[in-house]
Amino acid sequence: MNNVIKLLPDHVANQIAAGEVVQRPASVVKELLENAIDAGATKVTLNIDQAGKALIQVIDNGKGMSMMDARMAFERHATSKIASADDLFKLHTKGFRGEALASVAAIAQVTLKTKTATDDLGTQLLIEGSKVIQQEPVVTPEGTMISVRNLFYNVPARRKFLKSDQVELRNITNEFHRVAMVHPQVAMVYKHNDSELFNLPISNYRQRIVNIMGSKTNEQLVPLEEQTDLVTITGFIGKPEYARKTKGSQFFFVNDRFIKHPYLHHAVTVAYEGLLKDKSNPSYFIYLKVPTDSVDINIHPTKTEVKFDNEHDLYAIVRASVKHALGQFSLNAIDFNKEPQYEVPYEVTKNNNTTSPRIDVNPDFNPFENDTKSRQTISNYSKPSSQPWEALYSGLETESTFVDETMVDATQESIFTSEENSKNIFQLQRKFIVSTLQSGLLVVHQHRAHERILYERLLKEITVQPATSQQLLFPLRFNLPVEEISILTELQEQLEHTGFIFKTLEQNVVELEGLPIQLKESDVATVFEAVIKDHQLETPASDFSQANMLAATLAKSMAIKTGTALTQIELEQIVDELFACKEPNTTPHHKKTFVNITGDHLNTKFD
Repeated sequence: MNNVIKLLPDHVANQIAAGEVVQRPASVVKELLENAIDAGATKVTLNIDQAGKALIQVIDNGKGMSMMDARMAFERHATSKIASADDLFKLHTKGFRGEALASVAAIAQVTLKTKTATDDLGTQLLIEGSKVIQQEPVVTPEGTMISVRNLFYNVPARRKFLKSDQVELRNITNEFHRVAMVHPQVAMVYKHNDSELFNLPISNYRQRIVNIMGSKTNEQLVPLEEQTDLVTITGFIGKPEYARKTKGSQFFFVNDRFIKHPYLHHAVTVAYEGLLKDKSNPSYFIYLKVPTDSVDINIHPTKTEVKFDNEHDLYAIVRASVKHALGQFSLNAIDFNKEPQYEVPYEVTKNNNTTSPRIDVNPDFNPFENDTKSRQTISNYSKPSSQPWEALYSGLETESTFVDETMVDATQESIFTSEENSKNIFQLQRKFIVSTLQSGLLVVHQHRAHERILYERLLKEITVQPATSQQLLFPLRFNLPVEEISILTELQEQLEHTGFIFKTLEQNVVELEGLPIQLKESDVATVFEAVIKDHQLETPASDFSQANMLAATLAKSMAIKTGTALTQIELEQIVDELFACKEPNTTPHHKKTFVNITGDHLNTKFD
């Protein structure tokens, strides 16, 4: 029998490994930024072209590499971070497995320039598909510059599955934020297509968070600090009144590494219990310091999922520390100061003897002295009119409140005639619209019906005919994280078709000048939150799919809510417009808009 198991060539093995490490351009950005931090850089510049598909370049002023180290860095499992298996439980650096650069070089065209402080000349490497094309000395400043071009150029199937430029850029921005937030001692610059998105100076944690998330974030933060034998917790949590429906501003860092941990996230949300509106999410930026041997960070290729030795204890500590911070915030929010006009300075009273208040009584006072005068006054008001009392009822004999028996039939006939001429339609529980049919009853869900009506109207406005916008006398301003601003900018053209007119004033400020006619000013923030939240789900880049998603999100947010009282005209209008829709049976999210209750069904209830 012939042998069938063979060793894979190195370039094939590297491409397979790259599938685990490099999922998208953001994966490359994460690895290169972490390498720059590990190199001791105090300034890092990230340059991106075409959302990372054309170029990802990271420049740092770290310690650099020698000629031999530069070559070895692109070999698989070549690392300076660990020497034995025990070192995996004593990690103090970002990267340690030695797979990142080898994986990147396998599916891209890589240029590396690096120089140490002790070398006169640096080293330049050109690598394509794991093959070293060129290595030579070069004049370059101290530190490292690495450029990754044409990602997945030799794996077209992988490149085909990348999302739109906006989605990929948003993922890159997220990775930049995660590294920048935990290293405020490093100045960081982020450019896309030669346009500067962020320029973060060296600062402290709070300033770094504010520089990233926007200036208004500063007033929303509550300090968090707790120190125990198991963990040291620092950072900030958001005030309950600023909680939002989106989940963008939630960050956990363990030993200067961003992680995702649903269990600890639950500890934070439980601490907010009773303080948040329905379906709102608090923001938090929590930094945990734990012993390196109590956490395993090597359980996932991206190292964002970790395992703690004592998760239950950590859960309790995080929950208690968040509750304590919220309690301190609530205590400080109460104004204990008295009104100044009611305060008497101590200097005024310290040398004065206090005296008890004295009550003066007039012993000659007679409360019944003017009783006779009062009675005379009352009698003047109660004198009967000069006209007879029968005059009060004059004219009523022609409008008798009793119905003549001979008129009953005519009255009933007029009532029935009016009922037949009008629609039998009414509102039930301020949630359903009920109307009669020949076969039974029609029950319409008012919110879902209006959602279907708005969806088809908005979809037409986005794709065919722009809507009319109502201009605001006083524009509305919204302070949002930069990531959410980029989403609104991406959808700006389609939103303008529906009636939203806005512009970006600053990096994190949007000014709204016009809105759809059917939308109230008070609902704009809720609609924007819903649009951003749904768009963060990374739907396909197809314009048609994006238009459908936007129309469905706007319709759901703008539709009349359960509990809204409607007039007779509004009830009839909703029913008429619903059955004029192309698909009146369901909402855009495939939920029923109405049901028919037949007479036979009602009969079964009386059996």
